[in-house]
Amino acid sequence: MKRVYVEEKWCLGCHLCEYNCALAALGKTDMTALKGVKIRPRIHIEEAGDVHYAVSCRHCRDPLCVHGCISGALSIQDGVITVDRDKCVGCLTCVLSCPYGAVVPGEDGPVSKCELCVSRGVPACVEGCPNRAIVYEDRG
Repeated sequence: MKRVYVEEKWCLGCHLCEYNCALAALGKTDMTALKGVKIRPRIHIEEAGDVHYAVSCRHCRDPLCVHGCISGALSIQDGVITVDRDKCVGCLTCVLSCPYGAVVPGEDGPVSKCELCVSRGVPACVEGCPNRAIVYEDRG
C-alpha cells in the first residue's frame, strides 16, 4: 500500500506541505482561500536544530488509534485510517493512543488526521513539496 514518507535530508522546513494540506482539507484550489484563516493541516513540520521533518499518519497495520476509539469513528478502509466525523464524540482517546502524534484534536469537536487525500489520488502535501522531500510510494 502506498503511504507518505519523508526524506528528512531534503526537507527545508518551508511548511508548504501544511498549507497545501489545509487547502485540500477545505476543498479549495486557490491558496488565497487561506488568507486570514487559521490553518488546520493534517501534516505538521517539526524542527530539531537543523533537521526538519513532517509528522503525519503512518496508517499502521495494527493501529492503536482505531483500537482505542470508543465510538467507532476511526476505521480502516483499504489500508487507510479514516475518521467518520459524525461518529466522533471528541473523547481524544485516539490522540492519546497514537504513538506518532499524528491524530490531533479538531477545532470543532471531531479529531483530525491525514487520510492520504484519497479522493485526489496523490496527497496534497506531496504535490506541494517544492523539494520532493515528501513522497507517496509503496515501500513494501
